Parts: sequence; C-alpha cells; structure tokens
Amino acid sequence: MAGKKKKIRKLKQKLKELRAHLETSGATPEAEPRTKKPLPVSPLAPVGGFPNLPEIAGVRFATVAAGVRYAGRTDVMLAELAPGSEIAGVFTRSATRSAPVLDCQDKIGGSADGGAAIVVNSGNANAFTGSHGMASVRELVSGVSRIVGVPEHRVFTSSTGVIGEPLPHDRIIAKIEDLKAGLSADGIAAAARAIMTTDTYPKGASATVKIDGKPVKIAGIAKGSGMIAPDMATMLVYIFTDAKIAQADLQGMLSQLTDRSFNCITVDSDTSTSDTLLLAATGASGVEITGDGIAPFREALSGVMLDLAHQVVRDGEGATKFVEIRVAGAADDADAKTAGMAIANSPLVKTALAGEDPNWGRIVMAIGKSGAQADRDKLAIRFGDIQVARDGWVDPDYKEEAGATYMKQSDLIIGVDMGLGDGAATVWTCDLTHAYISINADYRS
Repeated sequence: MAGKKKKIRKLKQKLKELRAHLETSGATPEAEPRTKKPLPVSPLAPVGGFPNLPEIAGVRFATVAAGVRYAGRTDVMLAELAPGSEIAGVFTRSATRSAPVLDCQDKIGGSADGGAAIVVNSGNANAFTGSHGMASVRELVSGVSRIVGVPEHRVFTSSTGVIGEPLPHDRIIAKIEDLKAGLSADGIAAAARAIMTTDTYPKGASATVKIDGKPVKIAGIAKGSGMIAPDMATMLVYIFTDAKIAQADLQGMLSQLTDRSFNCITVDSDTSTSDTLLLAATGASGVEITGDGIAPFREALSGVMLDLAHQVVRDGEGATKFVEIRVAGAADDADAKTAGMAIANSPLVKTALAGEDPNWGRIVMAIGKSGAQADRDKLAIRFGDIQVARDGWVDPDYKEEAGATYMKQSDLIIGVDMGLGDGAATVWTCDLTHAYISINADYRS
C-alpha cells in the first residue's frame, strides 16, 4: 500500500512539473483541426463578387492553410511591406482586448527602419488566453522576423475567431517558409479570404487619385460579420497605399476617418476584443502627400474606408436588410450619433426591420432611451421619402400600406429630425433575424 501511494505521489509531481513547463513555454495541448460547412453568401453581398483591386507597389501577399481551427481552410495571410513603409493603426478600446492588439498598439509610431510584415490568422482570436496569448505573439513575431527578414518591432500580428482558446502558433510558424515562398504582388484577393471567419464573402475596396498629375493607389480588405460595434479607435481591416506620407499625418487622418466610417456601424452592439485597423503607406509611388494633396488623398481614403465599413454591415450575420439611419436637428453631432446608434442597436427595431414591419413607435422608443436630448413633440420620422411622423405624432397623410411596402426593400433609409438644433450624424446597421441566432448558437462547434 505504501509503495502504491509513493507511485501516485511521483505521478502527481510529474504532472505538476509538466503543467509548469507548459505555462512557461506557452505550449498547450491543441485540438485537431475540425471541418465546418461555409455559410451561404449574404443576399446583401456586392454584385459581381470581389472587386479587381490594383496592385500596390511595395506590398506582397501570401496565404496558407495552417489548420488553426479548421482543416482544409486557408486561414493565415502574410503581407510583406517594403523598407521605409509607414504604418498607422487604430484598435478596439475593449477592456479585454487581445494579446495581438496590445502588441500592435505598442509598436505603432515606432521606427520605420527596415521592412515590415503583417501576419493574420483566422479561427482563433488569441484573446483571454492569459500568459499563453503574449507567448504566442512573441513566437509568431520571432518566427516571421527570422524567416521573412524584417525587424521584430516591425512585425504586426492579428488573430480572429474563437475567444478563450490558446492559439496553436506552432502550426502557423511551420508555414512561414511557405508564406515567404508564395509572396506575390497580386495576392490581395486570397488574403481577403484567409482572414474570414463567419464572413460569407471576402471584402475589398480601392481608389486611385491623382496628386500633382501622378496616380496614387489605395487598396484595402476587411473581415467582419458578427461581434460588430467598433469602439476603435472580431473586425479586422488592412489598407495599403503607395503614397509617401509622414506617420503622424497618416495616423491623424486614419483616426479622424475611422470615426466617420467604422465607428458608425453596428451589427449586434457587441465590441470585439480584436478590432484592428492598420494602414500602411509604402511611399513607392514617390508622391508626397502634403499641402494641396492632403484633401484629395483623404477623400479617396475615406471612400475606401466607408465602402469596407458598409460591406461589413452587408455581411452582418443573418442580415437581409442594409439600413442607413440619418439623424438631423439634434442638439449637437454627438447627440445625433447617440440617438442614431440607439436606433441601430435596438433589438426591437432590428427585428421589426427583419419582419418588414414599419413599426415607427420602436424608433421613438430607442430615441427616448438613448440619453440624447429629445423633445417628443418636435420629433419627425421618415422611411425613405415617406413622412411617417412629425410634431410628435403620426403624419395625417401617412398610410401604413406605404410604410409596409417600403420595408420590403433590401436597402432602407430611416430619417429622424430631432427638431432641436444643427447636430447631424449617419450610422449604418442591419436587421436581426433567426439566422443570427443559428450562426452564434453553434459558433464554437
């Protein structure tokens, strides 16, 4: 009996040592890759599929299937940036943001010496994983730096997918040589597909603008479908340009335009732990963005960002309606946005939209609870061009049949006039259907 107890004690000690080793090494037991059927493409997807994006000089892309979570699915992308590329970024302000987000935040604004790399995996968010999360980031950064040949402080990682499961980073590191060998200037479309999770289609947008008679190109990709209520300053966005622009100017422009695009969309009111938007300027065009060139470049960049933001909403999990909410006459712009987002996030409004029910009373409810300054007797509401309510009451000429007919459209506009001041804002959302529940009820299975 004593000998048996001694053996048990030894086994327990070995188990304790093994656990300690796993903690310090960042290694964890990894589940085998599983399979999962792709979701049907959203009915709101852009006609014509993925756009033909221009090649951006100074950027090359590669993708692989590493089996991060699912077998046989391309799930890692690498973007290699030319030496001297400037990088700006905005990130989720979630209090539980992921290890990759924290690492990227620390690196933004650093030296632009040497090349740079962005590596992104889907299937696992590497969020809420304790010390394992940062250990995985360090291993990935080290591997990419060593194999691709860029400084560690210029390697940016992103992860998206399931929260709370250790990232099997060894599977990604084992594929870095393949990624390096596969780098190509025309690989951005494949990169857009590699970063998808519950997305039903890859998202891309581009613009070309002439500065001093010379073309400057911008191209971007995004992923996002659920857990979308960005507070940025599981949405990921990567935009590339061949413009030459100082990092401080690039950062200021990005932060400003984010507030007018990605921070004005919502699918389900849930802010991701992983929201990341990186903007890289390679300078390869030789065109400096200064003086009179700033305004046209900003306008082109704004168009790309807004296009991508709208595509994220159009791919909202289970969505059948794309909804633009225009709020005017608010006490100020901040109040207008507060009221707009309250409407956009209301489950009662969103389910009415799904049911094609012109239930304008729910819009009144959402405004009232929003916290924005409001006066019931000054409110006016429109569905498209249809005047539904004014002066705090239903419009005498409004016909319920007209509202119901309008709600059958896939693209809707809800207009609200608060009747108080000059504040205005526009936000975008989608409806809430049974499919959203189905997708999220078995997300981890």
